Amino acid sequence: MEYRIEHDSMGEVKVPADAYWGAQTQRSFENFVIGWEKMPLDIIRAFSVLKKAAAIANLRLGKLDQERCDLIGQVCDEISEGKLDDQFPLAVWQTGSGTQSNMNVNEVIANRGNEIAGQKLLHPNDTVNMSQSSNDTFPTAMNIAAVNALEKRLRPALMAMIVELRRLERENEGVVKSGRTHLQDAVPIAFSQEISGWRCMLEKCDIMIARSERGLRELALGGTAVGTGLNAPEGFGEEVAKVISEITMEEFVSESNKFHALSAKDAIVYSHGALKALAADMMKIANDVRWLASGPRCGLGEITIPANEPGSSIMPGKVNPTQCEAVTMVAVQVMGNDAAIGFAASQGNFELNVFMPVIIYNYLQSVQLLADSLESFRKNCISGLTANREKMEHNLHNSLMLVTALNPYIGYENAAKTAKLAYEENISLREACVRLGFLSKEKFDEVFHPENMV
Repeated sequence: MEYRIEHDSMGEVKVPADAYWGAQTQRSFENFVIGWEKMPLDIIRAFSVLKKAAAIANLRLGKLDQERCDLIGQVCDEISEGKLDDQFPLAVWQTGSGTQSNMNVNEVIANRGNEIAGQKLLHPNDTVNMSQSSNDTFPTAMNIAAVNALEKRLRPALMAMIVELRRLERENEGVVKSGRTHLQDAVPIAFSQEISGWRCMLEKCDIMIARSERGLRELALGGTAVGTGLNAPEGFGEEVAKVISEITMEEFVSESNKFHALSAKDAIVYSHGALKALAADMMKIANDVRWLASGPRCGLGEITIPANEPGSSIMPGKVNPTQCEAVTMVAVQVMGNDAAIGFAASQGNFELNVFMPVIIYNYLQSVQLLADSLESFRKNCISGLTANREKMEHNLHNSLMLVTALNPYIGYENAAKTAKLAYEENISLREACVRLGFLSKEKFDEVFHPENMV
């Protein structure tokens, strides 16, 4: 491999000749060979937005000339389009402020821009990083990336699942089945009502996620190193937030208290709490589906789900609820990520949180996993889910909890005696009730209608 010599404030460094990054990126690349987790490209894309916006704000505030502003913007557009993805090789496990990834972006923009210009017009620190610090750019990139991931990825997948459940709900109106509480038989419920519970969970999660974005839309940029705004022109934070809003077509504002913006990550914690709520609900829905589909002959068997692949390497013909299992594993991962984010956010020592890379890595992973699993679950399971109406009816009419319908006529204690006798002697509720003398056959038939209990 051919190399060139780059230098920074610590001296000279050998850098691959074909790389746009510089000395500080190379030092980080060599000093943090930890794990396989790389800085997410969502963060790099967010950096390209804020660097372009910062250049425009600096131009408007008289700090930067038009030529350099345009050059920075041109390279940022290339980054946003994915043309320079291989130029961002750094690990998540680096400095907790994300300084090295900020400099990675600065160096790539400067070197690529100078290549385009045919002369050295851009400097990583003096030009590309003008009016900024890693301490306010990295949390800004975190928030931009988080909002973008929620709005472009997760919420559309969530809405598609809600629409699918609405369809399933309509198709199963009037289908009555046995309810279950504590994994035991309970009074009847319409299958459409059960599905409506799933649908409502996701609708409420979407509302919570949307509400949680409010804090994410407040940006740290303008605080520079410790929140005082040193070396940034007056009004820079407000102007750059305005430009970021123009570029992303999402509303962002300047955080009013930059000391809070740099040292606290409570907005991310709060937002991820909404993601954890979604994970919890998806765990419940997936478990319901696989319980209801259990069997096919020795389980509940009240629904049928698509048979997507063989389920066993030894048992021929076995088909497993694999989509449900994938969803529940994702839920576990998201819950683990929530714990990591909470611990990391608590480490805001004095003027800066130094756990930011791991916070945003886990946050974006949760969003990606939830979005992907929702799409997979919808396409490969829920869209093909059908009610086994005969099995539902059979289970319904064999449920001892139908005796609850007799409470107004024979009382709670006599109803309990009826259910106990029916269970012990394996007879119907009708036969037990009549044998105990609580109701005549005719009166029992008159008042006992399970389908009306929903």
